[in-house]
Amino acid sequence: MILKFVGLFFLLEFALIANVMAASHKSTNIYNKAMPDTIIKLDSIKDKKLFNLGAKKTQKDTVRTTSGLDDELKSSADSTIVDKVHNILYLYGHARVKYQDAELDADYIRVNKTTHLMFASGSVDPKTKRYIGRPILTQKNEKPTKADSLLFNYTTKKGKVFNPASEQDGNFISGGQVKKLNEDEAAYRNVLFSTCDKPFPETDFGIVITKGIGEKNRIISGPAYLEIEGVPLPLAIPFGFFPKPDHKTSGVILPTFGEDPKLGFYLKDFGYYIAINDYIDLTTEATYYSKGSYDLNLSSNYLSRYKYSGNFSLSYGSHNYALEGDPPSKDFNITWSHSQNANANPGSTFSASVDAGSSSFYVNNPSAANYNLNTLTSNTLSSSIAYGKVWAGTPFNLTVSLSHSQDLTTKTVTLNLPTFNFNMATISPFDSKDRVGEQKWYQKITIGYSLQGTNNVNAVPEDELFKGNTLLKKMQNGLEHQIPIGFNQTILKYLQFSASANYTERWYFQSIKESYDRNSLINPTIPVIDTVAGFKRSGEYSFNTGFSTKVYSTLEFKNSNLKAIRLVSTPSISFTYKPDFSDPSFGYYKTIVSNAVVPYPSTSTTYPIFQNGVYGFPSAGKQAGLNFSLDNSIEAKVKPKATDTSTEDKHIKILDGLTLSTFYNFALDSFKLSAITFSGHTAIIHQKINISFSGSLYPYETQLHDSVSNNQIVKYVKDIDKYTWQEGKLPMLTSFSLSMSGSLNSTAFSPKPQQQYSNGTNTLQNINPQQAQKLALINSDPGAYVDFNVPWNVSFNYSFSYNNNVTSTNTTNTLMLSGDVSVTQKWKIQYSTNYDLKARQLGATSFSIYRDLHCWDLAFQWLPFGYFKSYNVTLRVKSSILQDLKLSKKSDYTSSPYFTQ
Repeated sequence: MILKFVGLFFLLEFALIANVMAASHKSTNIYNKAMPDTIIKLDSIKDKKLFNLGAKKTQKDTVRTTSGLDDELKSSADSTIVDKVHNILYLYGHARVKYQDAELDADYIRVNKTTHLMFASGSVDPKTKRYIGRPILTQKNEKPTKADSLLFNYTTKKGKVFNPASEQDGNFISGGQVKKLNEDEAAYRNVLFSTCDKPFPETDFGIVITKGIGEKNRIISGPAYLEIEGVPLPLAIPFGFFPKPDHKTSGVILPTFGEDPKLGFYLKDFGYYIAINDYIDLTTEATYYSKGSYDLNLSSNYLSRYKYSGNFSLSYGSHNYALEGDPPSKDFNITWSHSQNANANPGSTFSASVDAGSSSFYVNNPSAANYNLNTLTSNTLSSSIAYGKVWAGTPFNLTVSLSHSQDLTTKTVTLNLPTFNFNMATISPFDSKDRVGEQKWYQKITIGYSLQGTNNVNAVPEDELFKGNTLLKKMQNGLEHQIPIGFNQTILKYLQFSASANYTERWYFQSIKESYDRNSLINPTIPVIDTVAGFKRSGEYSFNTGFSTKVYSTLEFKNSNLKAIRLVSTPSISFTYKPDFSDPSFGYYKTIVSNAVVPYPSTSTTYPIFQNGVYGFPSAGKQAGLNFSLDNSIEAKVKPKATDTSTEDKHIKILDGLTLSTFYNFALDSFKLSAITFSGHTAIIHQKINISFSGSLYPYETQLHDSVSNNQIVKYVKDIDKYTWQEGKLPMLTSFSLSMSGSLNSTAFSPKPQQQYSNGTNTLQNINPQQAQKLALINSDPGAYVDFNVPWNVSFNYSFSYNNNVTSTNTTNTLMLSGDVSVTQKWKIQYSTNYDLKARQLGATSFSIYRDLHCWDLAFQWLPFGYFKSYNVTLRVKSSILQDLKLSKKSDYTSSPYFTQ
């Protein structure tokens, strides 16, 4: 793309230079090296008078030119010498000269007002012996040009630059000499054209242009040769063309070569890039394997500043991993991401996040996920496209969405086409906007409304999704209305009284009917289910009222850094009523009875006619009972440390919440008390590690009995309507789960204050073109981005679960780890693994090693275990313009128990 004639030349050199670069790279400082002496010095005879002149201190000197123009030449420096005889101005120390659109900064500047020539150079620091104060020349909107010294005519804009260093869109030119012919053209001699931002001679990699002409958007060169770390290689070209685009340009994408152990030799990612305009582009890429497999990819990025941005890609692959002659596996994948600026359309939003395709796409195309283990082992794909509308000044809002979820294990797809939600925020209908004084009790009554509807296709095999009228046959739809009514009032200062009523109305366009097939020869007791078309509705309501309060308990300590521990308890009790909607009078449940057929007796079954409804169905069983709940939190008050700047006590949360709850149903004949549930959570180490737990306690006695089935002894449990504490025992723990997760890094124990930004300038809508270019590169390949500024980082997730059904118990105990560590400032290791502590087995594991080569990145990814066992080595240029310039060596995944290369 960038190097039309030289691009192929770059690729041919990769194999020769990769090892040389990694071994010979040294992070040295240019300022500690001897620099070429290109400084023009004063003549001791011709400039004798100048040496005898005393330095005259001045802050600013403004001179009007004698050419008749109205422009002024402005200058400033630490000290200034004026030679009125020769009309020469000498500026020493932090010197600056500005004329029209040209601005020059240097440690030393000499201005000849007669010839309009300016000479600038740096100076040698007498203490460090380092060359400082290099000239920096800026013209118009061009990026600054640095140099060892330069001679410049500020009226004709011509000049000569020694050892320059300039950059434009990722291309860097340094070293040699540049003669500026006019504002748009310059002559080059022995300059280094490179993607490295280090100045000459520290540049890692580049092409030395012995002679050439540089124009605004291109460089045309004569003989040029490749140079690495200052060492010229015996490879040259007679001429070259180097574009320097200031806008998007179309071009060919050069491929990479390699070999796949199963698919054969390949020509990878060749195609064409089309810059449609400044707002949208199009990339077409293809990969061909010698054994007949191929990949096709179409991608596009679009951006409208301050309005919206997004990207889209469509991939298709045909691969044959089976025996020769077998039909290939054809896969596809669609991704789309769209985000809208909140200020673009006030009151409305639109967003999209789509990831859909065949279930085997990432398995057969591991490179599409950049060999990311989390993506390769993912079991689901999901998508969502949503539009939202808020009517200002009203409580109403609307959301319409299309969603998709895909189970890659079962190869089934669930679609919502579409789902909409129309909501009215809770209002106080009896309160007045012009009310004066406190609310009366009836003015605290609130009411809300929500309507949601959907068309749902649930768990359809993906190979049947688009066959015939599958969507019409499998489509389920429905509407649900909800009306919540609430009331809250404080009683006797400390009691919070609440009452609520909820009504739910469901509309369905189909129901089910069950019946027994008396002519069945297999089992006449198994019901036959038929779908009945037609509109039917169901209504469900419930009432709730209760009290809650807060109780504070404090334990104080004297003569200790721990000043106090406070326990905050929130007990609540409420009464709930809900009728039994399985009663035949409601018509939501039906009962069927079978004939008595030998050897089967007569059986009866009650079923809900909306059991397949997308919004469920009214629940069976009457509820009229009390809910008990107790929530606790514990907090400590600690004295500030002597090193703290604040003198206020610190409040440390020991336990964010510990909740106990149960329900006692008076409407039941037996087993009125429900299971006692508990849960809790907290966070430690500056809220970096989260700990959560939950469980359930069964309060009734149980008996274990034996039975015989198929000539085998089978155990079963019989519940007894008797509390365990009546026998002096605690309730039985039936389930318990514990999880710990967190992310720690080098900044976790010494957090730095967040930098404040004013006027909202630090947003995606206000980033400059260079930042946008880097962000686009990271978004295109997030796995290629490594943050070397964080020395170490570790993320973990520990989970433990216990389940007891009396006849047997089951436990799981797993630990997942991921993170990275910087071995040195240039070496970083990333890792990801999980370990089954119960089975003592190591699960999916991956390692990555990164080497920062300044202008290059060297990455090694290794998946040592499992089905995706593979490695991948990549050497790439950091420049976003030359991101396709890379050398790769890989071994694709294999299911063989032995590692295959």
